[in-house]
Amino acid sequence: MKDIQQYRQAEYEVDPMFINRWSPRSFTDQPVPDDVLFSLLEAARWAPSGSNVQPWRFIIARSEEDRKRFNSFIAPGNRIWCEKAPVLVFILSRTLNNRDEPLASHAFDAGAAWGFLALQALKKGLITHAMAGFSAEQARRELKVPKEYDLHAVIAIGFQGEKEQLPEAYQEREVPSDRRPLSESVFEGRFGQTIG
Repeated sequence: MKDIQQYRQAEYEVDPMFINRWSPRSFTDQPVPDDVLFSLLEAARWAPSGSNVQPWRFIIARSEEDRKRFNSFIAPGNRIWCEKAPVLVFILSRTLNNRDEPLASHAFDAGAAWGFLALQALKKGLITHAMAGFSAEQARRELKVPKEYDLHAVIAIGFQGEKEQLPEAYQEREVPSDRRPLSESVFEGRFGQTIG
């Protein structure tokens, strides 16, 4: 998107990649080369994690058969646009540490890995869109996920298509979303205490 600044303005100076990354829904069916796809997963591998446990796991779907399996548990409202994406990635995290004790930071760490993946995708000229709209029970069964893993999101990955390829209702939403002011997210000293 050429004029992303009309939708997003940083309050403080940041690298433009943070502003330019957003979650379009219009994908082309152009395949993602293996070396490019695996560079995204490599970036995710280097995310920080508590005690370096690295609880994140990724299940990728690139073949027609695997994408059909994923589409069987993705919510219909998401399937409308994500079926064209050439790659789907399921992100999950192990809820136990290396001593099989509960790991409080597993979801936090998986979120960091997703963020790294999304930014590397942007650097490689790809778009990503994470979806929480799926049947967890069906996904666990279809993907044979062990019970000690939490299921977080399905990520559509590919090259951006024209918004006109989407159903009309989705075309209106095919713009970068803004963010609330920093002052509404950051408190000083205690919850609700405004900064400054």
